[in-house]
Amino acid sequence: MEIRRIGNSRATHGTPTPRPVNLPFTKASYGRPGQQRQSDHFDDCLGMEHITFLVAVVIITALAFDFTNGFHDTANAMATSIATGALKPKVAVAIAAVLNFAGAFLSVKVATTISGGIVNEKAGLQPSIIFAALVGAILWNLLTWLRGLPSSSSHALYGGLIGATVVGVGFGGVNFTTVVSKILIPAVASPIIAGLASWGATKLAYLITRGAPSTEKGFRRGQMFSSSLISLAHGTNDAQKTMGIITLTLISAGQLHKGDGPPTWVIVSAGLAIALGTYMGGWRIIRSMGSGLADIRPPQGFASETAAATVILTSSHMGYGLSTTQVCSGGIMGAGLGGPSGKLRWGMVRRMVSTWGLTLPAAAVVSGVAALVAEQGDWGVAVVGVALVLGAGSMWLISRRQPVHAGNVNDSDTATVDIPVTAGPTGQTTIAA
Repeated sequence: MEIRRIGNSRATHGTPTPRPVNLPFTKASYGRPGQQRQSDHFDDCLGMEHITFLVAVVIITALAFDFTNGFHDTANAMATSIATGALKPKVAVAIAAVLNFAGAFLSVKVATTISGGIVNEKAGLQPSIIFAALVGAILWNLLTWLRGLPSSSSHALYGGLIGATVVGVGFGGVNFTTVVSKILIPAVASPIIAGLASWGATKLAYLITRGAPSTEKGFRRGQMFSSSLISLAHGTNDAQKTMGIITLTLISAGQLHKGDGPPTWVIVSAGLAIALGTYMGGWRIIRSMGSGLADIRPPQGFASETAAATVILTSSHMGYGLSTTQVCSGGIMGAGLGGPSGKLRWGMVRRMVSTWGLTLPAAAVVSGVAALVAEQGDWGVAVVGVALVLGAGSMWLISRRQPVHAGNVNDSDTATVDIPVTAGPTGQTTIAA
């Protein structure tokens, strides 16, 4: 049998030569057969060959969204534990970050719902459309974070994807049956289910522990477990959404086959991005959820967290892309109504629910406009990218005027305004105009 050498490898005569491997940001001729380095073959195994500049930009933007999802949704797991004193703020976000990362490896069913469920993979979706979807989702996330409103990062992403797809390929590109069954129905049902479960658990907790000493101390310890369980559930559900977006991008660019699940490097990078964002804190929303909706005591906090974690983990197992924010908020409201006072701050509730209703259509509109511009070519994509940077930078600068951080997260959310006062001729004080 004749043996011939190809580069540094040996192959039998007639065996097909290895296909060229093109690394990101390199020329196509770089990876000629026999001239690849070990790292080239490693990247090939990861499914990263032939990634264009635009695809790389979309992947980076998707991870940026995942980062905003992390700090936007830290409150879901840790707001009540911080508010009740069960965990110190910095300790809480560190625990949440680690468990969010771990949760990313538990399932990929939600990722499959996004990459092969919401949109039609055969409709000709392009990376520029996915980029526009992410821009709308990120800007809505940052706007609601600035306002301290616990809106849904998930619905911002879904709305962005739907709006951009409709503009880019038409209504036929969206599987509206899946949108209704796995997004809209869970959006309505999940906070109600979590609220009812939390209300019942709170009533039961107070009934069982009636007259028992040191009950709050015990429930604080219990919250360490229940809040950690939510963090794990959050990583399982929300990190998968970015995995699904990146997988969809790779399918649209021909890097993966239709129906493929996320590669390992996608799972790892999505888990890391959401964990880093979680560690940043998202203190504005933690303040709103921890003390803005209701006065929560440790028994209520434990009940709401346990109920929310159960709903999230069950839905993740079934592949429902629900909003962890809505589930956890529903749990807090149920716990507030089930507690001794049975009261909620209805002003915040109305603002929050209004934001829930606006999130999906608002993100869809912004992403639709972004898709219209991005479809014009490279200059359009550049314009959308600049708009994202300017919008994100502006909101960050505005947030610095009244910073919320670990040191003041449990303070009142009511801003005080100094009003000039002058003394009148009779010594009576009057408010200056």
